[in-house]
Amino acid sequence: MVRYLTLHSIEEVKSIINEHLEKLKNEVEEVDLFNAVGRVLTEDIFSNVDVPPYDRAKMDGYAVKAEDTYEADEDNPVELKIIGSLKAGEVKDLEINNGECVEIATGAMIPKGANAVVMVEYTEREGDKVKIYKAVPPMENIQFTGSDIMAGELVLRKNTKLTPRDVGVLAAIGKSRVKVYKKLKFGIISTGNELISPEEPLEFGKIYDINSYALASYIKNLGYDFEFFGIAKDDKEDLKEKIKKALKCDIILLSGGTSAGVGDLTETAIKELGGEILVHGIKIKPGKPTIVGKIKDKLVVGLPGYPTSCLTIFDVFFGDEKNVVKAMFPQRYISAKGRVEYLPVILVKHKNGYSAYPITKGSGAITSLSEADGYIVIEENKEILENEEVEVHLFGDVKVGLNIIGSHCIGVDIILKEAKLLAKTINVGSLGGLLEIKRGEADIAGIHLLDEKTNTYNIPFLERYMVKDALLIRGYIREQGFMFRKELEFNSIEDIVKNIYNLEFINRNKGSGTRILFDKFLKDNKINPKDIKGYNIEAKTHSAVAAAVVMKKADIGLGIRNVAEQYGLEFIPLADEHYDFLIRKERFNDEDVQKFIDALKKAKLPFKKPENCGDVIWES
Repeated sequence: MVRYLTLHSIEEVKSIINEHLEKLKNEVEEVDLFNAVGRVLTEDIFSNVDVPPYDRAKMDGYAVKAEDTYEADEDNPVELKIIGSLKAGEVKDLEINNGECVEIATGAMIPKGANAVVMVEYTEREGDKVKIYKAVPPMENIQFTGSDIMAGELVLRKNTKLTPRDVGVLAAIGKSRVKVYKKLKFGIISTGNELISPEEPLEFGKIYDINSYALASYIKNLGYDFEFFGIAKDDKEDLKEKIKKALKCDIILLSGGTSAGVGDLTETAIKELGGEILVHGIKIKPGKPTIVGKIKDKLVVGLPGYPTSCLTIFDVFFGDEKNVVKAMFPQRYISAKGRVEYLPVILVKHKNGYSAYPITKGSGAITSLSEADGYIVIEENKEILENEEVEVHLFGDVKVGLNIIGSHCIGVDIILKEAKLLAKTINVGSLGGLLEIKRGEADIAGIHLLDEKTNTYNIPFLERYMVKDALLIRGYIREQGFMFRKELEFNSIEDIVKNIYNLEFINRNKGSGTRILFDKFLKDNKINPKDIKGYNIEAKTHSAVAAAVVMKKADIGLGIRNVAEQYGLEFIPLADEHYDFLIRKERFNDEDVQKFIDALKKAKLPFKKPENCGDVIWES
């Protein structure tokens, strides 16, 4: 007698599973750094310290006053007196005067009075004196406090999956423990009389268990945990015993044993353990007889027995939905009518992206599993797929996201959250972002470059640097100004100009739009940058400038009003600026880029939006 399953849509089944996952995914735990790799942060991580925490030597050599070396050359060396030595980690009360120096090792703290390091290769020591054969400028071979990471800087974002590099950064800022989402733990059971473990000799009529190992590896790759409870024979009591043991896990996975007849065994085992069947049968190919049950608060999911089908259906339910690439499907393929089909494909990368080629050996073929880079979803009402763009859900670790390289702005973070986009953001300043677009490394660059001659933003720089194959999207208007603590009691720009030589400034990095604006301010007021204390101390973000002022490392700095308010600082406006987005033309029609632009228009930003926000205002 043929048993007819009640078929559910994939959306119904995913909804049931996602409801269960949401309860588990919001659980938080704290782990030490040794166990942090692969875990997902539950909060933004800000640095409480500067990295490095003190000015240090980049090279072995001699710490000097740079002006003492200006006359030095190979034919006429300068002779200095050595007053001591410093190794990495040593703290000594040394201060050099003119005509003196300190022998110094790489990583050692720069002594008082020194402003440069002469490499040992350009010196010759004679007793307590050293001959210098090469002049050095101020700041040569010195890594300054906070030049890598500044206190107050956003180091890692919430929902970041931690890599070994990220763990290293956490250690560098003194974090020994971090809050992460609790790991899902899967219990794995393979089913079938024909299955044996790979370490056993292969008997006639038997096959090796593939699914347990494929699932376990994939689960680990996703950053989850698993426990293997062995192979269950086609015997109800054996299956019940293994499921009972697996109930200590969050989710139990059974592979095989879901088809008509044998599926009754799985269904009966779940019910006899006090559970209920939520789903038995889905309108998909492969995986039609998939079972989803529930015992107390634990899900039991019966996956197909064929390896490729098993891994595919697992990915549909539990995989990383963002691990997707777009590709052209160049062949003709006729799909099964009336069911959603998950077709395994091979990806081929070329100049213009990827092409996806179907694997048609069938899900029972082992090579289908080894060759498949991922799968595409063919909807149930689509019969023919030919020469069109598809989305490939990847089995591997290939992560696809936007590269946003340019000026720092909190607005970018808000837009990414609004669009729910995966992106790597690198703060290199506006000019750096422009150059990364030219090199083809960045997809999007936030820029706010003020041209002194025309007093306009961005477009003059694009023409001056001969940017090609790019478009400029109108962004928003930010208010830039001076951030300072309340006790300074400044009320106007004139107050700042009058007191400027008594203030300790913190500057932005070279090439940033804020740095260009500050330089213009100095020029307009006929102020020599060399006379500004702290002019050469650079921060990479607005928040790092504000943090330095709050922590009294500096008196004043230039940044945006929103950050000043966030840190409780006083603010005197200097200029309204256009923060726009430069986009590579070949990526403009990419779905993620369009999502970014759409989110730019819709997101509630703490900035003024012009009427043409999101429009193309320049094209090369």
